[in-house]
Amino acid sequence: MPLTLETRDLTIRFGGHVAVNKVSCIFRPGELTAIVGPNGAGKTTYFSLISGQLRPTAGEVLLADENITRLTAPLRTRKGLGRAFQLTNLFPNLSVEENVRLAVQAASGVHYEMLRPWMKRRDLIERADAILDSIALGNRRAVAAAALSHGDQRKLEVALMMALEPKVFMFDEPTAGMSVDEVPVVLDLIARLKQDQSKIILLVEHKMDVVRSLADRIIVLHNGQLVADGRPGEVIASPIVQEAYLGIAPGKTAA
Repeated sequence: MPLTLETRDLTIRFGGHVAVNKVSCIFRPGELTAIVGPNGAGKTTYFSLISGQLRPTAGEVLLADENITRLTAPLRTRKGLGRAFQLTNLFPNLSVEENVRLAVQAASGVHYEMLRPWMKRRDLIERADAILDSIALGNRRAVAAAALSHGDQRKLEVALMMALEPKVFMFDEPTAGMSVDEVPVVLDLIARLKQDQSKIILLVEHKMDVVRSLADRIIVLHNGQLVADGRPGEVIASPIVQEAYLGIAPGKTAA
């Protein structure tokens, strides 16, 4: 089946609060979609419903027309969903290279072999090192993940996702907590991932300059509902987005 990621009437309630309300969207390869909205709009909750960290109250998630709504997050990862979180999700006491090598190992289907030391698996090590070089962490491969700066930990988390070779890349505020100098490296990395037209890329991001520089499409959530969907220029210029998300009164323009 052709690769698509789709949500159909996706909904989740926490008690009497509807955090995501009947959101239906189709995402296709070769397109980076930014998911934006004010604080509390349901963006990260929607992400968590797609990636499997949360179970919906109603609705469905489909990948290549396969219903994956009831699959756990690890099983969705095996199906090809890859997510980088706002908070880092690393093995802190292992080296940078070991973190990525384990992800490469998982993607390759290779299991632990008692009689074959890992240092002899040059193919896995070379793949891990190539990924680290691509995100400017090659010179820190021997450093423990816990010793990295916050920005470098975010880059390492992206490296782990790349090593898993997902069909869908999901970035939840990838530049959060980074210094001004660190941000361009991650943005350049995502821009290079976009060049692979076989992948779907989703991005939750508050910074509109980041959204403008990367997005092919923007969807806007407000109070858990989908209120806008289209090309960046059209969506940003729409009155409902300017008022609800950008805080601009009707009749004025965004900076």
